[in-house]
Amino acid sequence: MSDRELVGLGALIALLVLLLLRLPVAVAMFLVGIGGSFVLSLVVPFLRFEPYLRQFKTLFWNTVASYDLSVVPLFVLMGYLASHGGLARDLFVGIQVLVGRLRGGVAMAAIGACAGFGAVCGSSLATASTMGRVALPELQRLGYHGRLATGTLAAGGTLGILIPPSVPLVIYAIVVEASILKMFQAAIVPGLLAVVFFLAVVALTVRRDPACAPEAPALSAAERRLALTRLIPVLLLFGAIILGLGVGLFTPTPAAGVGVCLVLLYGLVLRALGLGGLGKREIGRAVLDTAVTSAMIYFILFAAEVLKGFFARTGLPAAIASWAAHSGFDPWLVLISMLILLIVLGCFLESLSMIVVVLPFFWPVLLELNGGEDVTASAAAFGLDAEDLKIWFGILALVVVELGLITPPVGLNLFIIGSLAPQVPMRETVRGVLPFLASEGLRIALLLLFPLLTLGLPRLLGR
Repeated sequence: MSDRELVGLGALIALLVLLLLRLPVAVAMFLVGIGGSFVLSLVVPFLRFEPYLRQFKTLFWNTVASYDLSVVPLFVLMGYLASHGGLARDLFVGIQVLVGRLRGGVAMAAIGACAGFGAVCGSSLATASTMGRVALPELQRLGYHGRLATGTLAAGGTLGILIPPSVPLVIYAIVVEASILKMFQAAIVPGLLAVVFFLAVVALTVRRDPACAPEAPALSAAERRLALTRLIPVLLLFGAIILGLGVGLFTPTPAAGVGVCLVLLYGLVLRALGLGGLGKREIGRAVLDTAVTSAMIYFILFAAEVLKGFFARTGLPAAIASWAAHSGFDPWLVLISMLILLIVLGCFLESLSMIVVVLPFFWPVLLELNGGEDVTASAAAFGLDAEDLKIWFGILALVVVELGLITPPVGLNLFIIGSLAPQVPMRETVRGVLPFLASEGLRIALLLLFPLLTLGLPRLLGR
């Protein structure tokens, strides 16, 4: 290993240590990128430090001034408007009217509402937090066992990362230079599969132990009518965005713009009718929250570019990819090892951080193992060309990252729901989430064995 590569390896270890010490990921990447480049200039004199610094006068602008990235603040704003405007509540109450009379129906309604809210939020942690505040009091009021209530909401929160539109999907597509629209299309079937599996887990749980989910009391005709009246526009809004992206009626950025306008209009109409909705205060909070979150995302991306430039100078990613390609390891074994590592790291890092820190190392290795950029599907190790591999691996990676969010003992969603339900012991929440972990394991196995579940829709719509 050359001196340059040794510096890169040391920097990678330092980055992991800083992340384990809970230093903000953007700060950690920025410090390692700058510090590593300075050390590299001392070890390898011809790699001077000053030219590396000069790029910063344009690097930030070149990073964020991208049409593809303009979709990020729009989706973030749509999620905050939906949260502050009460759409999450309307979605949950409306679905509860439809299925609440079933045994376990309120927990099923929580799963459905998590899927719907995740479609406008795009963040698992935000989905878990918002739906926990909306659904948990109702589940507790109706006498649902704490294990089922918290386990359902922790698992349901993970749906925010995959069901399009999803900010992590956008960032992954930019990192590996894939089509954002195709990534959204590829995520639809795996996302719906997760919803079906989660609903099946709830149904099987209450069938085995009916006492954990008492029957919900009947609602009056007026309550049902009001709930359904407020649900229908929400379903139409979500459906229009997901269906439009799925069939290619519009690209992600126009879809996000339309979504923001529709969510804002819905919230203003509710306000005019005296039914909550969006007032000046709620809109102001949503805009401020969007500015803070978008700035955080852009800083992460900028820091990732700084780190990427440093590692490119060390040659470490190319060296790792070359070593893996000539190591003789079975490509499927390497892929499964990557997925397992992502599950472990997903217990500590948020999905966006995982994408910008880890995947730039994993993707070149996987591409080399598959046969390179120009390999045909028939000659590739995974039976997929480079473009299909990007999409398939991206969906697999996000699925296992979301699995890490509910993997004991340090899954982030477990702690979010635990903070909202302090009366439920953490061991009970862990027990409640285990059946959902099993269903996720089954989904990952299906996506590995049958890539068509991921690639079928993009291929069909791309004809």
